[in-house]
Amino acid sequence: MKDHYQVLIVGGGAGGITVGAHLRNLPEPLEVAIIEPSTKHYYQPIWTLVGAGVFPKEISQREEADFMPEGVTWIRDYAETFDPENNTVTTREGRSISYDYLVVAAGIQINWGAIPGLAESVGKPGSGVCSNYSYDTVESTWATLRATTKGTAIFTHPNTPIKCGGAPQKIMYLSEDYFRKHGVRDDIRVVFVKPGAAIFGVDKYTRALEKIVKARDIETVFLHHLIEIHPDQKEAVFEHVETGERTTMNYDMLHVTPPMSAPDFIRNSALVNADGWVDLDKYSLQHVRYPNIFGTGDCTSLPTAKTGAGVRKQVPVLVANLLAQMNGDPIPQKTYNGYTSCPLVTGYGKLILAEFDYDSQPVESFPFDQSQERYSMYALKIYALPEMYWHGMLRGRM
Repeated sequence: MKDHYQVLIVGGGAGGITVGAHLRNLPEPLEVAIIEPSTKHYYQPIWTLVGAGVFPKEISQREEADFMPEGVTWIRDYAETFDPENNTVTTREGRSISYDYLVVAAGIQINWGAIPGLAESVGKPGSGVCSNYSYDTVESTWATLRATTKGTAIFTHPNTPIKCGGAPQKIMYLSEDYFRKHGVRDDIRVVFVKPGAAIFGVDKYTRALEKIVKARDIETVFLHHLIEIHPDQKEAVFEHVETGERTTMNYDMLHVTPPMSAPDFIRNSALVNADGWVDLDKYSLQHVRYPNIFGTGDCTSLPTAKTGAGVRKQVPVLVANLLAQMNGDPIPQKTYNGYTSCPLVTGYGKLILAEFDYDSQPVESFPFDQSQERYSMYALKIYALPEMYWHGMLRGRM
């Protein structure tokens, strides 16, 4: 296996595979390698519906080898360190791989250990603590949901950026709908806890969601985040983000969205900004200090929601500007406006399709008011979007 590539991609998730596919689909394909240790690839947006019992988790999993673009060299190893001054990446196995151009698409890290009591309780039978945020724990949400017939169901959102920022409340709406359909809603207090000051970050969709929360008697606790769990007492400890005051709540069901960050090997590198994310120009997706480095997806500093839909719009911009850099042409050739999409499932068969840009302005795809709950948009999420992902986006076709 070679130790130098024209383009080296770190990460074989949605961003890395899509970039690789685009580069190999060019009339004159580039020499590309992808560093990715995992042999499995997951369509993570479906996990919300797995947690609500709509699908088995296996539907989200495919073999990584089946989606590695033809002609790309797959380096099955972990990236460990970057040396951008010398254009090299060192792997866990000790290989030093050099590049002409680097694309960083390493995704996001789930920090289960950041909340005391979480790692040892999440997904454990009878614990009441569950999470849709991993393949190994997502089934525990469905089990916990079915077992909860009274008491308090709490749904949390951490005080960090996360992938799919709407997901913490999607499972809350689905759970509330499940309780109602099964005749136990009157015996269950449903609480959503978020460190932000509002249910959502875009006014148009916020207004619609506030009406839903009020109509369904869901309690919202803003400006708080989960900092500790006492599993034996089934207590969750929350902290006010401004005052530091702590509040303890008892739970029967606790769905936790854990804190997240860029992976440690990125946070410890020279590529990041002060907040620990790959430091990109938000319009060109080029690194602000190293012009032969580009990035996409969840590990980056782009100030927009971290979603697969965002990656789908970022990759053509990245590729155009990467090619311009290679050819000595002005950058940017294309710009990214921060477009992202959050299909907000608000119940079984109901969805609000939020689409917006860097300015938190709606950028909607359909000729109707997407802030209204619709079955058609729910069908789009569960049937069309997975097919578009597997057979369109990852193949470099969209």
